[in-house]
Amino acid sequence: MDSLDDVERFEIPSAGANDDELTAELFRAAFRPPGRAAGVTYRWREMTPTQAASVWGALAAWVRWLVATYQLTTSVVPDCWWRHSEIVAELYALQRAELASYASDDSGFGPLAFHERLPHAIERLRTHTRTAGCVGLQKHKEPVTRDLRLDEPDFLEWQSAPHQMADEF
Repeated sequence: MDSLDDVERFEIPSAGANDDELTAELFRAAFRPPGRAAGVTYRWREMTPTQAASVWGALAAWVRWLVATYQLTTSVVPDCWWRHSEIVAELYALQRAELASYASDDSGFGPLAFHERLPHAIERLRTHTRTAGCVGLQKHKEPVTRDLRLDEPDFLEWQSAPHQMADEF
């Protein structure tokens, strides 16, 4: 008696030479042609003041939605989130991922992928918030900015020297 679990009889449907088309149909977002991305993603350090105003407005509205929708506490997103660059970067990345996951040409896997990644992002936000220290103090704690000097003689010497093994063999 044959069973449905019989490996010999199990067949994976194939589109033959068109397997790439089938895969593209199932995972459309991964095969999106250039120029069809959902909006523009900026590097914070390269934005013009006009771009920054627009991006900040959209991000603030989105963070408000995220906090309300997923009932995130201040231990995940503190009230002063916008004053912490590491939290802003995480939230912006999450916002862009959520936006891309609902692209018009997505076959439906995007939202699932976003929700699979959301718990990881929440844990990173929780770590950033704990490190920032604002929640425990019940007020904003100004982050200490670390400025790495790139004009130190030791660094300049290191920078100009090769650091790979030469082909001496």
